[in-house]
Amino acid sequence: MWSPGFSALSFMALATFTLCRPTRDLPYTNPILPGWHSDPSCTYVKEEDTVFCVTSTFIAFPGLPVYATKDLQNWKQVSNVFNRPSQIPSLSDTIGQQGGIYAPTLRYHDGTFYLIVSFLGPETKGLVFTSSDPYSDAAWSEPLEFPVRGIDPDIFWDDDGTVYVTSADDSRIQHYSLDLHTGATGPVTYLWNGTGGVWPEGPHLYRKDGFYYLMIAEGGTELNHAETMVRSKSRTGPWEPCPHNPILTNRNTTQYFQTVGHADLFQDGTGSWWAVALSTRSGPEWKNYPMGRETILAPATWEDGGWPVIQPVRGQMRAPLLPRENKHIKGHGSFVDEPDHVTFPPGSDIPSHFLYWRYPPTSSFAVSPQGAHASTLRLTPSLYNITGNASFTPDEGITLLTRRQTDTLFTYNVDVSFDPTVPNEEAGVTLFLTQEQHIDLGLVLLESQNGKYAPAFRLQVEGRGNYEGLLPGKIVPVPEAWRGAPIRFQIQAVSDTQYEFAVISTRKPSQKLVIGHADSRIVSGDTGRFTGTLVGVYATSNGGSGTADAYIRNWRYEGQGQKIA
Repeated sequence: MWSPGFSALSFMALATFTLCRPTRDLPYTNPILPGWHSDPSCTYVKEEDTVFCVTSTFIAFPGLPVYATKDLQNWKQVSNVFNRPSQIPSLSDTIGQQGGIYAPTLRYHDGTFYLIVSFLGPETKGLVFTSSDPYSDAAWSEPLEFPVRGIDPDIFWDDDGTVYVTSADDSRIQHYSLDLHTGATGPVTYLWNGTGGVWPEGPHLYRKDGFYYLMIAEGGTELNHAETMVRSKSRTGPWEPCPHNPILTNRNTTQYFQTVGHADLFQDGTGSWWAVALSTRSGPEWKNYPMGRETILAPATWEDGGWPVIQPVRGQMRAPLLPRENKHIKGHGSFVDEPDHVTFPPGSDIPSHFLYWRYPPTSSFAVSPQGAHASTLRLTPSLYNITGNASFTPDEGITLLTRRQTDTLFTYNVDVSFDPTVPNEEAGVTLFLTQEQHIDLGLVLLESQNGKYAPAFRLQVEGRGNYEGLLPGKIVPVPEAWRGAPIRFQIQAVSDTQYEFAVISTRKPSQKLVIGHADSRIVSGDTGRFTGTLVGVYATSNGGSGTADAYIRNWRYEGQGQKIA
């Protein structure tokens, strides 16, 4: 089953508010935050009548995107919590491709937003960011650091105002107080290790009907992923297990949406309950899922004194939703289903939903540089290519700028002006999962058969992901008539299993060269099993002496369909 569009997600506080707008039982489509949006956590703010949600970003920058909605169907990115290097300086020294920022929890308490998260870099530490204005990057604080116990911290205010953290470490859920002024933590209590599934993690603690409810993920973030729950009259147990555990999973099914878990529960302003979780669109084969772990929404009921009952996750669902309302969300970002057409006019900024891999070299990107390149983005080549080599250290950075693949079918175009004069200088476009797993189409200066150097288009692959066939690769000389003018580079997802890589003459747009095709399993799983595919541009000297800048314009991304079953 395919859908031309999709809905969006929410997560709300544990209080019931009555809104004037009535709900209707309406269809909506998962995922509501498509593309790489794992480990969702959200909060509802009554004063704004708005839901805010964040997801993991690992070593991508800027990180921890904040999305807002008023109807659970239209989501707009309004800020990035992690938006400046001073907040996490050691990201530039984080070597692992799956390191960085793991599983945030977002909460709103007494007029302040709190974002708590673990950072796994050269050291592991807990971070708490705060803000009174979620629509502003600058309003997000420098983080309070604290000695976190492992990963996936949840923040919880007890009835007496004491703040507690619940996190996952040593195959069990740990619980301790946190001083939000000093970062000091109290004694550790071990709460629960789950129902027997591996890697109990992703805890969230709730207070309802006189009980403390503890919900966790277990079974690993793969095909056995599931949510389970216990409750107690005491914050630290003893715990009564839910009689219908797991309360949410798609394991042992043939559904297209798999790995469902790492969930959160919320009650919206009309009293309806919901669950939000991550999922991969892979089917039980779990081989082809280039967009990685995405955010889904499922309706729930939670009767007084009872247990939550969550509808199984499907691509098409029905739920009591508010009428669509997307015109009154503050902030300057874009909606998740909005196409890109970025022309880089003078005085503009790089869009907030664009991503670098760790911190970018600050001199490598310039919007509308002075001179003859107005309305372009200048890319100054990095010494190392996207992969790097044995001498590469993360703090040296790579010239790479991307956005998430958010659609099963899409077309991405960008016009590239690039005149390499030194061998191996290169600029082009990439489908990127990690530095060890990507597919690139570049314009590069190579030695030809006659011993001279000439520009050529080169399609090449790093890594193979879940793909077992022959990897694509091809070199095609740049036609003489195309030289001296921008060349349009194009990546298309022409099906849910195939990408097409092509170049087009901007002088004669009818002249298109298809350089090759690549299987989407190349950018599924393996070194990027926690992330999702990004699409974008790069420039590099490939370790040589080249310094030629590339200039890009007319960056376009358009989604053209979602596979949901």
